[in-house]
Parts: sequence; C-alpha cells; structure tokens
Amino acid sequence: MSSHTASPAAQAPRNTRSRVILASLIGTTIEFYDFYVYATAAVLVFPHLFFPTGDETTALLASFATFGAAMLARPIGAVFFGHLGDRLGRKTTLVASLLTMGIATFLIGVLPTHAQVGPFAALLLLVLRLAQGFAIGGEWSGAALVATENAPQGKRAWYGTFPQLGAPIGFIIANMLFFVINNALADPEAPGAPSAAFLEWGWRIPFLFSAVMVIVGLWVRLKLVESSAFERTKQLGKVRRMPLAEAFAHHWKALILGTLAMLATYVLFYLMTSYTLTFGTRPADADVPGAGYTYNQFILMLVFGVVFFGVFTLVSGPLADRFGRRRTLLVVTGAIVVFGLLFVPLLGGGTTPLVMFFLALGFTLMGLTFGPMGAFLPEMFPTNVRYTGSAVAYNVSSILGAALAPIVALWLWGLADGSPVYVGLYLSGAALVTFVSLLLTRETRDVDIEA
Repeated sequence: MSSHTASPAAQAPRNTRSRVILASLIGTTIEFYDFYVYATAAVLVFPHLFFPTGDETTALLASFATFGAAMLARPIGAVFFGHLGDRLGRKTTLVASLLTMGIATFLIGVLPTHAQVGPFAALLLLVLRLAQGFAIGGEWSGAALVATENAPQGKRAWYGTFPQLGAPIGFIIANMLFFVINNALADPEAPGAPSAAFLEWGWRIPFLFSAVMVIVGLWVRLKLVESSAFERTKQLGKVRRMPLAEAFAHHWKALILGTLAMLATYVLFYLMTSYTLTFGTRPADADVPGAGYTYNQFILMLVFGVVFFGVFTLVSGPLADRFGRRRTLLVVTGAIVVFGLLFVPLLGGGTTPLVMFFLALGFTLMGLTFGPMGAFLPEMFPTNVRYTGSAVAYNVSSILGAALAPIVALWLWGLADGSPVYVGLYLSGAALVTFVSLLLTRETRDVDIEA
C-alpha cells in the first residue's frame, strides 16, 4: 500500500507546508550563495590576493584548483552526514551541516592574504574550502529529504524543486551583492576592474554576510519535526548501524546510476556559472581571448539568465510529477547534448543578443534538469539508507562533473585558441553519459517513499 494511504498517522502532516518549503529552501540557498560567493571571488579576487604567481592564467588555474578541491571533500561529508541522517534523523544533521558551512564561509571573510602571511594564506583558504565542501556533502540530501518525505501524494517532484530553487536564489543574492559592492568601490580611472578598496576589504563583505543567513536558517530548521518516513523506520527497527555498508551492499546499482544521472547537470551547472563568467570577462585581445565584457556588464547578463534557471526549476516539478522523472530527464538531457554543439555560434558569436540567448537557453535547461533531481535521487533509495545513498550519488558526481569542469574547460578553451568549441563538446559528451544512465534507470514516480 502507498505510504500516502497507509494510515491516518502516515497521512497527518508532521510539518506545515510553509515550514517544509522554508527549511528545505533556506539551507540550499545558503549553500549555493556560499558557492557563488567563492566562485566569483575565485575569478575576481583570489588569483590576485592568494595566488600572485605573476601569470594570469596560472593564478586563475590555482584559484580554480582550490575551488574544485571542495568537491573532493563532499563525498566525505556525504558519508559523515549521511550516516548521521540515517541514524539520528534529518533535523539534527541539517542543523550540523548548515552550522559547519556558515562558520567556514565566515572565516574565509577574515583570512589574511599572501601579502600578509605568504603561502600560508593559500593553505588556510584551502582548509576552509575543504570544510565548505565537507558541509555541502550533507546539506543537499537533507534538504531534499525534508521536502520529499513531507510532500503530499503526487507532488513529490514539485516539493523536491524547492531545495533546488536555492541555486538560482543564492546566485542572485551573491552576485548582486558583489555587483553593488564592486560598483560602490569602483575606481573611476579603471571602470569595470576590481578597485584597490574592493581587493583590500570589499570582497570580504559577502563572506561575512553569510553569518546572517545562517542564523536565519538555523532558526527555521530548529522548528522542524522529523518526517513520518524516518519515524516509521525507527519504530520498525529498520535503522541500520552502518548505512554506507548497507547502501553499497544492496543498492550499489542505484549509487552508480544516480551518480552518472547527475553528471550532465553538474557539468552544465559549472560551465554556465564559473566558465561563462571567466570567458565573458576575459579581454578579447588576451592570449586566450574571451568576450571582452566588464565584470559589471556580464554579471547582469548572468543574472538575466539565472531568472530562467529559477522559473524552469519550478516548472520541472509538475512536469516530472505528470510525465515521470525518467522521461522528463531523458528529454532534457537530449536537449543538453544539442546545446553543447551551440557553444561556438552562440557564446562565441561575438554579439550580445547571441550571448544573452545562450545564457537564457543554458539556464533554462539547467532548471529543467536540476529540478527533478530533488525527488529522483532520494526516490532511488529506501528510507533507512536514503540520506546516505542520495548524498553519496550527488556528491561523487560532483567530483566527476564539478571538480574537473572549470579546470578542464580552461584547458580546452586554451587548446582551441579561445574558441569554446571543445568546451561545448565536453558538455555534450557528459550529457551522453547521463542519457545512457537514465535509460538503465527505472521510473521512481510511484515508489513508496516510506519503504
């Protein structure tokens, strides 16, 4: 019998709809806010202040290496927080992951730079970036489980889009804050470039502001009540002592397919954010030429694109509830394969309307592929290993699709003498891998979420 009709107790909402939406949305908003703040600083600030190598490309690569290092810590965080989530409950784990993330981000905002402590500054930045990755490893899955395990019948994918919506909201908050600060501290003699005041102290404000968001997030999450799915698992004595071992022993196929199903989403996500920002703001006459926009110009173009990300994230939920997660994702992934072939005529087209269309199209596909994942990955696992299984799949995919994407994209970009042709083919290849994995995956729309 479906969990939604099993008994009056199972039907009774343990958390109000507004509480579920806020608790699942606030954490991922902070998570992605912190990600975008770091990603923006990795392009604008860190190469100058933490990796002053004397060579622009080398400094940028070093900065992106610390950016990608967090992805290596994410699976470790997934195992740790997944274990807590499947053993102790979702609420406690979500509070712990959010607190860890907030402290690490705040401390980045007070770090000394290379000019003050030499290479030790880069080491401290790396340690805190690893702490961010460790915390993110447990954040997303917990938020997705709060949404899906408390969803009404037939609306799990719709509810699952709310934690996903944190990505575009976090992007807009982070980048508009950077935009305002950069504008307020702009040097009239060098418009568009980071000013001395911005590089000295202005860049720290977005990191410090994270503390305010974390306090709000903790207040919301402390009001949560455990889901009926987890409480029922405890009552039936199905909580496992070692959820990770259980997941690998009995659900290894779901772990592999779930990891590969996220690959195209991750590659698209990081190409549309960190790579496009780098390409868009690189001078057209540089050794590896870019589009030649100023930071202020291109960040507004990105915000325009991210609006499509948010809208189509929400649109994807009802589509996945109606047509199924697998069918929806197959269609969208096929479209991403084609989109990868459009990098040269659109992003490399040299005109603002084409670039704007590229951003709108790419972020539309991002919303349509990212949205259903909030329900799809958790539904692949039973309740007693759901936190661990979905967290491991989501975060191992981050290594394959996210940790490598900015570095691979920079290498391919240079290999093609400034053309994004190979970067687009890289995205198409990742999407083909995801498409095959989805063909091998069963539909999860009608699974019993309390099983």
